[in-house]
This record gives sequence, structure tokens and C-alpha cells, in this order.
Amino acid sequence: MLGEQDLGHRIVVRRVVGIRAGRPVFSDALGELVEVTDSYLTLTTRTGQLRVPMAEVHRAKRVPPTRRPAADAVIEVELAADEAWPAPTRARLGGWLLRAADGWTGRANSALPVGDPDRPLPAALDAVERWYADQGQPPLVTTPLPLAAPVGAELDRRGWDSRPPVLVQTVGLTVLTTPPDAAPQDARPAVIELAGAPSDEWLAVAASRKGGLPAAARHVLTAVDQVRFAHAYVDGTLVAVGRGTVTGQGRWLGLSLIEVLPAARGQGHATAVTRALGRWAEAAGATDAFLQVEQHNTAAVALYRKLGFTTHHTYRTRFTPG
Repeated sequence: MLGEQDLGHRIVVRRVVGIRAGRPVFSDALGELVEVTDSYLTLTTRTGQLRVPMAEVHRAKRVPPTRRPAADAVIEVELAADEAWPAPTRARLGGWLLRAADGWTGRANSALPVGDPDRPLPAALDAVERWYADQGQPPLVTTPLPLAAPVGAELDRRGWDSRPPVLVQTVGLTVLTTPPDAAPQDARPAVIELAGAPSDEWLAVAASRKGGLPAAARHVLTAVDQVRFAHAYVDGTLVAVGRGTVTGQGRWLGLSLIEVLPAARGQGHATAVTRALGRWAEAAGATDAFLQVEQHNTAAVALYRKLGFTTHHTYRTRFTPG
């Protein structure tokens, strides 16, 4: 019979769902095992969670793992995003990534559970907690959905809380770099410079948005082979910034820290910065772009929708209670 060593693995369960003409009627269910007790077992299936009483289980066994194309696509984007936002302190737990950057941003200070952790799910999360304790940081886990649904279910069982959902959005670069519509009549076109390193002004804008820039932040921002920092100027005054990286074997432009100073908002500068980074990445051989935006940031979501971005998948950052 299945036990805790099978948590997090795909299983098939044959269960008795009725009696017909004196014979049992069976139904099969396929999913990832997220809980097992003396009374029932719980699977995460395509249609949601299924709790099966042990009294109904005729047979249950583990099946070889197979990744659906959708899961492969989520993993590809998540690994490209990790490469684009590299934490200076890193470790592996099987296929999972453990990352720390002095607490600067959730992405750089959370476990990323993609792949097989090479141990039962509860033991993997215990190891995550120990690793972050060794770093002197509270544990965080980023759960790309639906890929990491079993991890989320186990964290629910442990009483972990969740930050608001984040949308991971993508677009083809041919769409992103399409010439923009006419700018508002009162807008003054910005001169956009792309540099291999951020200026002090650029860093000041990023620090104000992110609550400071510790030493680890400089690593996260700059330790990428192909990176550009966009500076948008009007009459010599900085009005907007942005950051672009090319990762994922050269396919993906990653956009981050697109920020317009308050006095210059509503004049098309965010669009201009984004498209300038898109043209740079296209020239470097990239074909697609991704970004991450909090779902409740409606203004940013609306802007990216106009640029052609659609939601590829979502994730939540999970944290321990208290």
C-alpha cells in the first residue's frame, strides 16, 4: 500500500464506486499523491483534488513520471527567469533550486520546486526549511501553478500563508517590437540609452522601488551574461528606467524594473523603454519575452496587455505563518 514515501509522485488508483449485478464497479483516477492517512488518500488531478476513502481503494500504484508539454513550457520559462534574476547564494535539492540574496526580493530568496527533489515531498520541504534556517532567513517557496500544485497542497497542510498571485506573461518579440501607436500630443519623446551597467540614477530609482539595494542586489541585477539597463531621458532628465536580459539558451528576453518617474507618467515612456529592450533582444537572437507582474497591479497589467502580453502561468510565494 502507498505511504508517505510516495507523496509527490504520480499514482493511479483503482477504486470501487458501486456494485452492479453483485459485482464491483471500478473507476480509475490518475494524479499526484498529496496526502495519505489511515482513512483516505488525496490526489491532485486535472480537475482538482480528489479524496478517496481507503475502504474504496482496490489497488493503487506509482506510475512512471511523464511531463505534459504545458509543464515543460512552465519549467522552461521559470528556469529562464531564474537565470535572469540570479541569487548569489544557491543550492540544489534534486531538481529544486534553493536561492538566497540577503532577503532582497522574493524571487531571489525562495525555493523553486521544479523537477524531482529526489525524496518524498514532506522530506523535501523539511530540507528547504533547514537550508533557509542555515542562511538565517525565513523559508520561502515559489509555487508555479499548476506545476507545483502538490507542493502547494503540502504547504497548505502545514499552515503556510501565501503572497498575492503573480502573473508570468509572455509575448513574441515580433509583436512587442511593432511600431507604437502615435504618442499623446503633450508627450515629449524620450531619448533611450541602453547600457551594460546601471548608472547611479538608475540604481536610485530601483532602490526607491525595492526598498534599498544591498550588496546581493547588485549581483542579482548585473550577474547575467547578456543584460541591458535602459535609461530614458527628456531634455537630459531621467524619466524612466528598465532592465532586460537574454537567457534560456538565447530565446527569452526577461523584462524587469520597468519604472517611470511620477512626474513623467502617462506619456508613453514605459512602452518606449519596453520596445527598445525588445529590439535589443531581437538583434541578439531572442524570439520571445516574459515578465512577472502582480495580479493586483492593474495599471501595469493593462499596459502589458496593450503590448501583446498574455498570461502564460501564475505563481504564488508561500511563507511560514507568523
